[in-house]
Amino acid sequence: MKKNSFVEGTIIASISIIIVKILGALYVIPFYSIIGKEGGTLYSYAYNVYSLLLNISTSGIPIAISKIISEYTALEEYESKEKTYKLGKKIIFMLSIISFFILFVFSKEFAYIFIGKLQGGNNINDISLVLKSVSFCLLIVPFLSLTRGYLQGHKYIEDSSKSQIIEQIIRISVILMGSYIAINIFNTSVTTGVAVAVSGAFFGALGAYLFLKVKKDKNKDKFLLKSKSKKIASNREIIKKIIRYCIPIIIVSVSVNIYSITDQSLVIRGLSHLGYSTMNSEIIASIISTWGIKICIIINAIATGISISLMPYMTASRALKDKEEINSKFNQALSVIFGVTLPLAIGISILSTGVYTLFYGSSEYGGIILRILVFTSFFSSLDIVIDVALQGLNKFKIIYLCTIAGFASNAALDIPLMYLCAKIGIYPFYGAIFATIIGFIISLSISIGCVAKEEKIDFRPLFNNIKKLILPILCMSIPVFLLNHFISLEGLSRIKLFLVLLLYAIIGGSIYLIMLFKNNGFSSIFGEEYYNKVIGIKNKVLKKNK
Repeated sequence: MKKNSFVEGTIIASISIIIVKILGALYVIPFYSIIGKEGGTLYSYAYNVYSLLLNISTSGIPIAISKIISEYTALEEYESKEKTYKLGKKIIFMLSIISFFILFVFSKEFAYIFIGKLQGGNNINDISLVLKSVSFCLLIVPFLSLTRGYLQGHKYIEDSSKSQIIEQIIRISVILMGSYIAINIFNTSVTTGVAVAVSGAFFGALGAYLFLKVKKDKNKDKFLLKSKSKKIASNREIIKKIIRYCIPIIIVSVSVNIYSITDQSLVIRGLSHLGYSTMNSEIIASIISTWGIKICIIINAIATGISISLMPYMTASRALKDKEEINSKFNQALSVIFGVTLPLAIGISILSTGVYTLFYGSSEYGGIILRILVFTSFFSSLDIVIDVALQGLNKFKIIYLCTIAGFASNAALDIPLMYLCAKIGIYPFYGAIFATIIGFIISLSISIGCVAKEEKIDFRPLFNNIKKLILPILCMSIPVFLLNHFISLEGLSRIKLFLVLLLYAIIGGSIYLIMLFKNNGFSSIFGEEYYNKVIGIKNKVLKKNK
């Protein structure tokens, strides 16, 4: 095991998360064909509620532990660091039991939140069954998250990232084999197949947890260090820190899930009132809240990778009062988000119909929804990174303010914007997507404005980097748009469609990178150190070819 620098940690975490997300995006192709559209809506119900309860009960603890461990490590108070981890395990145990009990016992009440008294689609009992099945994951996933937080707090990003790949491989294997065997071999209902599939999260988390436990136990000497200071924090002091750090993290995490659940519930009801059938309303809502988002997950993967690496560095810089480092890391993190996720979002938007068809087959609504939905992932990525930076800087009041403002505006605008879109001749479900984007923009405006004022962060490097992105993005977008517009992708087999889309991605990506290198945007965004590494690899390849 070795510690990772900020850029190295970001790259390692991002690559592993991208692998995880690509696997997560690819498995839905066979999985969706096994369970169908009705099973797809059931699956989205289960994971939205499961994610909400997981975040309420445990999401704050692992990140808080990572933050506190980074702080104590920077101050060389190692006994306090280990004491924090032990207390965290006790808290996680209690919360995981409570959250499991709530989801298992009140599964029908959660089901009612989604569909109420609507008929014609999935019923209360179907939704309740899959919710009960996924509830068992709450008994193991929190402990896995806590162990990852412990390693990340020590800046050991690599093994934590490997565990995510292990978790995903086991999870996908159970999902695909379990649902196929249940539905096609034992001829059970689609509901039973989905119930078996959602249990994959339990087995994946268990495998990843055992991997990290073995790794950690083999490297005890790297964690159990002796403090130079005799000061050891009391239980009360540590618990107060955990609670203080947890609350804003939980609010941020829960807000993302509430965004999804609110949209899913309001879209179903809103579209039903606007004349859509219950079945079509459920399908559209599941695309917005789950299936369309799964295609966009690579965008959020970059943000997650940055945030994993950013948290310990921001916390340590705050503890050491290094303002220059805080300013540098904040600007670099946001620059990477703009430099990587914005062109990705634009590319997916241009190719939305082909991309959606590749994953799920022909769909009346899929490509139309994905065209706009992908930009919610871009804004969500910015929100993730800024919130993590604010958490590292202990700017909790700003987090509360921007999160509540963003969620309130999203919830308030969902139905009105759906009706407005219907009235002016735009797809009414676009209203829910616009409401989410507006919510993120309001949240981002408040957080950036406040942090610039309170921390005196100079955003000029970020704005300069954004300017350097304009021409490369335009040069990338125009040829991809023309190719997609004049060459029809309809009727192509999945293999041919994949090859054509891959060709478009290579053309667009190559143009973008060439232009970014030429205007020095690459070195400005990713830093001179990483730029020199890329140039070094390029020169080695050229020498070998000669």
